[in-house]
Amino acid sequence: MTLATLTFVDVRVDGPLDGATRWVLDVAAPRAGGRDDTDLTDALRSALDSHPDGAVELWIQEVDDASDSVATRIGFQQYRDLWQLRCTLPNTASGLTTRAFTLDDLDDFIGVNNRAFHWHPEQSGLTREKVLATTEEPWFDADGFRLLHDHDGDGRLIGFCWTKIHGDEAPPLGEIYVIAIDPSAHGRGLGKPMTLAGLEWLTAAGLEHGMLYVESDNDPANATYAGIGFTRHHTNRAYRLDR
Repeated sequence: MTLATLTFVDVRVDGPLDGATRWVLDVAAPRAGGRDDTDLTDALRSALDSHPDGAVELWIQEVDDASDSVATRIGFQQYRDLWQLRCTLPNTASGLTTRAFTLDDLDDFIGVNNRAFHWHPEQSGLTREKVLATTEEPWFDADGFRLLHDHDGDGRLIGFCWTKIHGDEAPPLGEIYVIAIDPSAHGRGLGKPMTLAGLEWLTAAGLEHGMLYVESDNDPANATYAGIGFTRHHTNRAYRLDR
């Protein structure tokens, strides 16, 4: 089990199914070290033996055909693919005027977020407590949390692009952490320039590579990101096993 270790952690991109224990298995680095499929099989079977009751949600980070085959052979059923996309920086100018987030914007931001992500398994139902906890994280930078207001209308908040810098990655990555346009402003073509506004800030912060996560079946978002120059770097795949 030294090469294939299940991690019991709460990862932002890994929303648990109702009533399911969440497991995360990162296969990328160990596989580069020469692990074979037997190690993966043994790790999963040992974990199942240790936790014999209840449904299990398994995320395989950087899934490949071999690890997918192991999971499905044991009985896990795939239900969600999350793509990590990357692009080089700098990119195209956004043409938008944005400003940094302040705590005075908290309620307006939560309103836009929850209207835009009412369907999303992790990002929906955001609360003041959750946002305030995130602002206490070491990586949080209010300047990288860009807000867009309706300067041609009533001045209300209509979009945001929250960024995050992963300085410990090689090369360092600037993430589009969360991005949304209020549904009331849909149809105005703001998704692409809002993304570019976040990339502009990451470029100004010295980053040369951008990154984001997106649902594989979110066709409108994926079309927007492809038009910007994002390409898929890897897939994180979710499975469930009901027992």
